[in-house]
Amino acid sequence: MSDSGAVLPWLVIRQDDNGNRYRVGRYATRNEAQEVADRLDTSGHQQLYLVERTAGPQ
Repeated sequence: MSDSGAVLPWLVIRQDDNGNRYRVGRYATRNEAQEVADRLDTSGHQQLYLVERTAGPQ
């Protein structure tokens, strides 16, 4: 949960050529995260953008 209380379980991850991974952002829906990843993917950079769901509370 963020400070606002919103649940943001979907992550956009950038993976570089060396396998290093960086969180780009958190999103409420998979569709929203995928749209961001797709937009970044078409920006011309060679990085890979992935969408992943965070592990929820157990």
